Amino acid sequence: MRRYLTAGVLASLSLTGFAIAQETSTEPATEAAPAQAAEQAVDPSTVLATVDGTEITLGHAIATRDSLPPQYQQLPDDVLMKGIVDQLVDQTLLAQQVSKSPETDPLEVRLLLENERRSALAGRVIQERVGAPLEDAEVQAAYDAQLGSFQPQKEFKASHILVETEQEAKDLRARIEAGEDFAELAKANSTDPGSGAQGGALGWFGAGQMVPEFDAAVATLEPGAVSQPVQTQFGWHVVRLEETRDTAPPALAEVRPELENALRQQKLAAELDALRAEAAVERSEAAVPAAAIRQSDVVRN
Repeated sequence: MRRYLTAGVLASLSLTGFAIAQETSTEPATEAAPAQAAEQAVDPSTVLATVDGTEITLGHAIATRDSLPPQYQQLPDDVLMKGIVDQLVDQTLLAQQVSKSPETDPLEVRLLLENERRSALAGRVIQERVGAPLEDAEVQAAYDAQLGSFQPQKEFKASHILVETEQEAKDLRARIEAGEDFAELAKANSTDPGSGAQGGALGWFGAGQMVPEFDAAVATLEPGAVSQPVQTQFGWHVVRLEETRDTAPPALAEVRPELENALRQQKLAAELDALRAEAAVERSEAAVPAAAIRQSDVVRN
């Protein structure tokens, strides 16, 4: 139901001046207006409009505004207020063509509203849980647990010269063994435009990040050693291993957001497990043909 409401409000905002506002000003709403509003006594039951006895309140308008996409939140307050109230009035007029009160709502509408209520209440609980602060000790413990399972991986820093033929690769390797500078030869001869301009430097990489033949050749080298010609799908390589290192675990500060998110998800999952265990949940959907989920006509009247 909310998606219909939001779509209608967006259309209304366009018709009531949003398009003009976009063209004439890119400035967001000033901070002064919210500050002034906060100083006033705001009552969500304040009536903004009445349609044949049906009241549209400030609370209705605020709830609608909260559901709008972020870009619309930056509109001036007067544009938002008018567009939202206009839309709520129009929706009330249209709704009254079908039902004057909740008791006479069509079945489909009643079911949608029940689902919306359920979803909104559940969403509120989830929002509270994922926004709850965590103790530093909890985060540290989660980090320590991950640290305990961390397995260092070897990384390689290498350079290469890529050429088209094996003979070219052999000749270049001979020149390197004779004392010519690897980086200068790479700049002059490598067909790899990226690394060639950098003297063949490939930077740091781990196992599996290069094609298998290249990976295998690097793994056999000692730092400072130059490989025999290595053929891959790209051509022939002469590879020099510069140095190796073991990967280190990331610092707590780097992974804290991910850890906190995981902890909150775990807490929510545990809470749901406990609620399921305590509740009297009886499920009988297996007795209904699965294809029944597509029979929309049975709820439309």
